[in-house]
Amino acid sequence: MTTSLDGYVAAPGVSLEHPLGEDGLRLHDWLLGDSTAQEKEIASRTFANTGAFLLGRRMFDVGEEPWGDDGAFGRPCFVVTHRPRPTLAKGPTTFTFVTDGIESALDQAREAAGDADICVVGGADLARQYLRAGVVDELRLHLVPVILGGGTLLWDGLTRTELRTTQVVETPQATHLTFRLR
Repeated sequence: MTTSLDGYVAAPGVSLEHPLGEDGLRLHDWLLGDSTAQEKEIASRTFANTGAFLLGRRMFDVGEEPWGDDGAFGRPCFVVTHRPRPTLAKGPTTFTFVTDGIESALDQAREAAGDADICVVGGADLARQYLRAGVVDELRLHLVPVILGGGTLLWDGLTRTELRTTQVVETPQATHLTFRLR
């Protein structure tokens, strides 16, 4: 997950026109903008090791159009939602809409991923649900040197969580932190 220094994963005003809020796309300049070779390697490592993705319905809704015809992920995606929808294929990406909770979505992602990793890409609410459930092994946080001052907080409502730092990589546009959960 990418976050601002003050803990926001999206700026205020998230909409179809502004999927990460007004001026929130700058959070992902390290990933989508003029990335360095090191930043591109960090991003590609995530995709190379991932067999399935988990995301929330809001993230799907605001990202569906910008992801384009190929769906961007190139792997099975499981969208946790209360609103049913038929499975959607966009190129090599399939979006399966799971209405019976985070555990069911995780089980389906595990089956699809096989021995590969499962990545919770967002949004913040879904990430918090999986953190609270105690099923997250590793947290990769991309800390961007910007203060948004508002928007969607990643840590909102989380209680004490113990982490152990396993890697820190500094790049011009972000500090990439990897933690193991205790």
